[in-house]
Amino acid sequence: MGKRIVFMGAGAVGGYVGGHLARGGEDVTLIDPWPEHIDTIKQKGIHLGGTQGDYTVRVKALHLHEVQGLFKEPADIAFLCTKSYDTEWATMMIRQYLVPDGFVVSLQNSINEERIANIVGWGKVVGCIASTIGVDAIKAGHVIRTLQPGGPSYTVFRVGEVHGRITPRAQELARMLTAVDSAKVTTNLWGERWSKLTQNSMGNGISASTGMNGKAMIAWETSRRISIRLAGEAIRIGRALGYDLESIRGVPPEKWVAASDGDRTALEAVEGALFAAMERMTEEGRPSTGQDMLKGRRTEIDFINGLVVEKGEAVGIAAPTHAALTQVVKRVERGELEAHPRNIEAL
Repeated sequence: MGKRIVFMGAGAVGGYVGGHLARGGEDVTLIDPWPEHIDTIKQKGIHLGGTQGDYTVRVKALHLHEVQGLFKEPADIAFLCTKSYDTEWATMMIRQYLVPDGFVVSLQNSINEERIANIVGWGKVVGCIASTIGVDAIKAGHVIRTLQPGGPSYTVFRVGEVHGRITPRAQELARMLTAVDSAKVTTNLWGERWSKLTQNSMGNGISASTGMNGKAMIAWETSRRISIRLAGEAIRIGRALGYDLESIRGVPPEKWVAASDGDRTALEAVEGALFAAMERMTEEGRPSTGQDMLKGRRTEIDFINGLVVEKGEAVGIAAPTHAALTQVVKRVERGELEAHPRNIEAL
């Protein structure tokens, strides 16, 4: 029998990945607190659109109040695709509906493995990074991808055990995820996590505070240079924490640091990488925090730029650009400022 897979959180990432796994023949159940979304999926299936084509996939779906029905057929694998601030309650809810050797996969922004392990234990946690997947839940039952697939030239999914060893379950997850895009098993989960956090921190807060999409943020010199400075601060902190950072947009971490310090050769290299990244983007594409702001939702800024600040304080390295940007995003979130490019000019 195949593995039973549930997705706690079936919005942009959970809906897209879970939908494509179901399309590939996996036994998938989508769970989400958005009533209209689940109702639409139950009635019509989930529509997957964007840069990988258009498909309507019939897939099992549950409202939160229906989750207790899983006691009859508990899950082997639970993908956690909620916002970071919903990690604990979602893990607590699904842990009682796992088979004895079942486990939770964090397919989220930020770094949540420890908080999940506090609930289910370290042996039941696997990490998975979705690097530059670019997805958006544009309406109930409809999720689109706004970035071109990575394919053989760029690995989108990186599956890793917290202890760094390659295991059969990690290999099985990577195999499953190839139904969506390129995937691999990594022995460097923590380095991959901080590298992804760095990349997220470069664009999420800027998009949320300015209203700009991904292409516009790269095209405008002011936001582009702020992104590079954010990268430099995050990389310094990640290294101080002992992480072995991966390349970011194909450029080694040390070049981002050098560029943030004003090295002209390094600056040309990282700006070239950013301009190349624009070619994979559609006009609809924007980071998840920018999407949240447009939808009037709470953002994850405390778990992205705010986390960089918090970890920097722990190792005695300041992250002033991250700290300032976090406060700007919160002011926009509270309605004290309108999202506009002028909000970051003082940075």
